Amino acid sequence: MHNQVTAHIITIGDEILYGQILDTNAQWMSQRLDEIGIKVTQRLTIGDVKSEILEAFAYSEKKADIVLITGGLGPTEDDLTKPCLAEYFGVDMETNQQALSEIADMFNRFKLELTPINRLQASLPTNCAMISNSLGTAPGMWFYENNTVFVSMPGVPFEMKEMVSAHILPKLRAQFSLPYIYHKVIRTIGIGESWLADKIKPWADALPKDISLAYLPSLGEVKLRLTISGKESNQEERVSNEIEKLKKYADKFIYGYDNDSIESVVGNMLAKTNKTLATAESCTGGYLAHMITSVPGSSAYFKGSVIAYSNDIKIDQLGVLPETLETYGAVSEETVKEMAEGIRKEFGTTYGMATSGIAGPDGGTPEKPVGTVWIALAGTDGTKTKLLSLAKDRLLNIQASAKATLAMAWQTFNQNS
Repeated sequence: MHNQVTAHIITIGDEILYGQILDTNAQWMSQRLDEIGIKVTQRLTIGDVKSEILEAFAYSEKKADIVLITGGLGPTEDDLTKPCLAEYFGVDMETNQQALSEIADMFNRFKLELTPINRLQASLPTNCAMISNSLGTAPGMWFYENNTVFVSMPGVPFEMKEMVSAHILPKLRAQFSLPYIYHKVIRTIGIGESWLADKIKPWADALPKDISLAYLPSLGEVKLRLTISGKESNQEERVSNEIEKLKKYADKFIYGYDNDSIESVVGNMLAKTNKTLATAESCTGGYLAHMITSVPGSSAYFKGSVIAYSNDIKIDQLGVLPETLETYGAVSEETVKEMAEGIRKEFGTTYGMATSGIAGPDGGTPEKPVGTVWIALAGTDGTKTKLLSLAKDRLLNIQASAKATLAMAWQTFNQNS
């Protein structure tokens, strides 16, 4: 039986507290630690105040086996993490020759002068093991004092992620006896969390006690995460068996697993069948095309887009009839249907997608309030349309509309396969 290994994450920086920067580092690290069986029990955000940083170190040392620290490693006076760590452990700072050599190599590579202030990046507490930073000038630091691991990392996300993946996770695995934890994420779309929970309740109630279920709702979809831990060799097989049972209740909503996205799944379906796609967007303003083209290899099936924000473009570029707009308006089933059919004809693709709506925060009417969006998919079997009634937040409406359009495409392709 493994004793639970615990961790605290401390984020240092006034800019986090002021809300000027979103702390995505703590979320990412929590996920990576959970994957290897380390439980994050607290996440602390501290400003650039020496006394508060020292208090946070002392508090976390008493509570956790591992203390992960990001931020405050720059070369300027307001970067306090290194001097605070040296004071906390009662040691001096000195130039680490390996760190200095790596910093000098980076400056030479970019043909930049290594100034005295940049050389200070190589000054580290004497009791730490230096961790290389291949993407920046602030080295990481590993301490093991009083049966607690302290790790200090830069706050720049891509530098921190590379350091954690390449160096810190392997060192933590070597330092601690960790359980094997297996997660499997089932991704569903087209159904809300409460409706999904009600539909799959018989399956959820019958899950083995050592397999836990978590609902992870996000914009336009719900993820189900199954987790099992221990040393049994057949864990993955057991989870797969439970997923097969789940399909009896929710198969028509399951579009993928783990890191699949709706845009990648739709793209793979198009690529496998040699089908093509184009988009006509009004309220989404190109966001739908952005989602589609974020998938590597999308040029094989995506031909292009028209952002038909004005009625003139709808008429001139997509062939929407003036009388359709005059009779029904731009935000209507009739208009979005002609937009999808028009882009399909104009670009010569198998499918055409279209969006038209009132993203907000202005422009709504009692008949068509903010969040009213029509989406359409035109194909060889005709044109499907759907009315969405969304929120009053502009960005959320744009994102939700694009995702719902891709969901409609997935459902259509899935039915036809």
